[in-house]
Amino acid sequence: MEVCRESKHHHQHHHQHHPMDYTFDGTEPRKTLPGQEERLDSGLDSLKEDELANELEGLCVGPQEPLAEDNDPWRAAVTEDGDTFLHLAIIHEAAEQAQQMIKLSWNHPFLNAQNHQRQTALHLAVITEQPQLVEKLLKAGCDPRLADHSGNTALHIACKRGSLACFSVLTQNCLRQLPHILSFPNYGGHNCLHLASINSYLSLVESLIQLGADINAQEQCSGRTALHLAVDLQNPTLVCRLLALGADVNSLTYGGFTPYHLTYGRHNEEIRRRLHERTAQELRQLPQSESDESDLEGMDLYDEELYDDIKFGK
Repeated sequence: MEVCRESKHHHQHHHQHHPMDYTFDGTEPRKTLPGQEERLDSGLDSLKEDELANELEGLCVGPQEPLAEDNDPWRAAVTEDGDTFLHLAIIHEAAEQAQQMIKLSWNHPFLNAQNHQRQTALHLAVITEQPQLVEKLLKAGCDPRLADHSGNTALHIACKRGSLACFSVLTQNCLRQLPHILSFPNYGGHNCLHLASINSYLSLVESLIQLGADINAQEQCSGRTALHLAVDLQNPTLVCRLLALGADVNSLTYGGFTPYHLTYGRHNEEIRRRLHERTAQELRQLPQSESDESDLEGMDLYDEELYDDIKFGK
């Protein structure tokens, strides 16, 4: 039976709001749907009975004499969920122990070990909001391109969660790998810009575009761009900012819909007006007929029916 793991810090502050908990317009971000949150393999309760977790408390990896690369038992030990001692130290926010292991594992494959959910120590450091460990892991040789079981790199997770500090550390310390990461879609078809847009993190959207993210990149399920997603969210501030940053109003989804088409059946007149005046006249009509307006009403961003028109190799 899988148990959802929550970091000690996250559990204690679950009902407290931090600056990153809010979108640019002061409202709470779109709630994560059940099953979509980042998961950690074992709950704190289950870890209480985990032998490795109990050993972690007394683990001593201090800087005595150099340890043999292949004979360190603390590197080889893993839980039934595939977690190493480093994973556990990060989950429990045992920062000192984690830092010692990182220091002793410079450029060692141990740093990139993935548990059964394919999470590296770097993924867990972002999930548990420990930017100092994120920086130490990157400088020690942790690969930021590795994806978890949902196809998310550590930067994808930072964009999804609105983790400003972790985002900053990641982007500053992996400039060489950044072009690949920015264009990399997770298994839901979303890249980092799509995730930041879906969750209405305006500062992250702006930063990603400044760092070279393609503002008109299409998510791979239905071909929506960040601008399409902003219309889906009915977020006029995000729509206006994307337009100012150069988003293409005439971009078509795989089904042939412009962002303006997605305003049909929606109630925000500001978004509808702004897109109408910028959309090419020949693209203002719906692909089939005006009678399809009712089909667009109430479309949900996470409705599986949106992705029935998926095309491969586009």
